[in-house]
Amino acid sequence: MEKAGKKVFLFVADWCGDCRYIYPALPEIEETNPEFTFIRMDRDQYMDLAKLWDVYGIPSLVVLEKDKEIGRFVNRDRKSKEQINDFLAGLK
Repeated sequence: MEKAGKKVFLFVADWCGDCRYIYPALPEIEETNPEFTFIRMDRDQYMDLAKLWDVYGIPSLVVLEKDKEIGRFVNRDRKSKEQINDFLAGLK
């Protein structure tokens, strides 16, 4: 059963070096932020949604609560575990 609350859509791709850089930290990020549901989205498979949400650089995060966007960390830069945790802390 899916839990209610804030959903983090993480746009990634297997060919993306910066995405592969953050993959090992994802379990710890999820554990540190249990109030969020994390949904990994392959940007190439969900290109229509990525375009709709103006997600062109990856890895990128879009956070929704009750189907409304409450935050985004969208750019082409490499993201560290600390940067992602700081971003999510600002949305708690």
